[in-house]
Amino acid sequence: MTGMPPVWLADLGIKLALAGVVFFGVLNLAGLHTWVERKQSAIIQDRIGANRAAILLPWKWAAPINWVILKPLGTLGLFHPLADAVKMFVKEDFIPAHADQLLHTLAPFLSVFFALVAFAGIPFGDRLMVGGRLIELQVAKIDIGLLYIFAMLSLGVYGVILAGFASRNNYALLGSLRASAQMLSYEIALGIAVIGIVMIYGTLDLQTMVRAQGGTWFGVIPKWGFFLQPVAFFVFLTAALAETKRVPFDLPEGESEIIGYFVEYSGMKFGMFFLTDFVETILVACLATTLFFGGWQVPYLTPNGFAFPWGGSVPVNNLAYVLLGVASFSIKVLIFCWLFMTIRWTLPRFRYDQLMRLGWQYLFPLSVANVVVTGLILTLVRPNG
Repeated sequence: MTGMPPVWLADLGIKLALAGVVFFGVLNLAGLHTWVERKQSAIIQDRIGANRAAILLPWKWAAPINWVILKPLGTLGLFHPLADAVKMFVKEDFIPAHADQLLHTLAPFLSVFFALVAFAGIPFGDRLMVGGRLIELQVAKIDIGLLYIFAMLSLGVYGVILAGFASRNNYALLGSLRASAQMLSYEIALGIAVIGIVMIYGTLDLQTMVRAQGGTWFGVIPKWGFFLQPVAFFVFLTAALAETKRVPFDLPEGESEIIGYFVEYSGMKFGMFFLTDFVETILVACLATTLFFGGWQVPYLTPNGFAFPWGGSVPVNNLAYVLLGVASFSIKVLIFCWLFMTIRWTLPRFRYDQLMRLGWQYLFPLSVANVVVTGLILTLVRPNG
């Protein structure tokens, strides 16, 4: 039809819109994480927590708004992430005299960039039908999506090691060496842990993997990866937490020391490293949801509607089906984020020898054993492939 945009232009617009939705959601959730970290730690430690940042309108007519809306939000500490952002943007950008200025500036960008682009491979919903067009709720339809995400996580190491090297500071360099050794060590256990899942579903395409987790066993138990690979799940979760460099694996940052790879960073450059930690935490939560807990799948929900084990059914249209899937994915991710934050404020930091021993002497052999056992079981169950 005359006046209609070309197909490729429409597809590009859809992809850009999906990318905007995903990145906007991730960045806002990462900002909210700073508030959750403060308030959840306060609850765990039986104290009030952040409640000092406030925004009050100066006009007399705004008094009801101040005391009914803005004051309670300030008491909850919800303005603290905004105060953090303002402080980081206006703070002096200091570069040490003998530092490599180009690499010093490039390092935080690399860290946050590779963490963000990894979300392009995460499917957060099923196909949406709009005007006769099927839209996959995934920024980039990648056949080897899992491999792509691991590649992006691996490239994030460059930002960390460059931060320590470019600072020309021995403490920063020691922190970056800690970080690179830790991330490279745990990437091995992390990669091997998910091989069992790949062997079972026979694909590296995350959207296909999520669809394979639909349905139930015995009419009750969802066909989620967790029930097929529980050992892989716990190895994956532990190794992935070490990849995010969060407590109890926060030795590279050394928050109670002066040995951190970003010790010579200030302003928004430090903010980018700070943001990367939270973005990677959300990415791990998305991966755990996608690989082991059905992704956007809702128990007993099919494209035609709900089909309950006791025989009842509720028809659902395409839009409601997709929205329920997006809501299911979001809720699962938030639950994992809450779990990671609880672990962060519960367990003490490992010593470095304990950290490396856990990765090489326990998680690595356990992940290899899981792959061997999975292969034996699949050979017995599917002898002809």
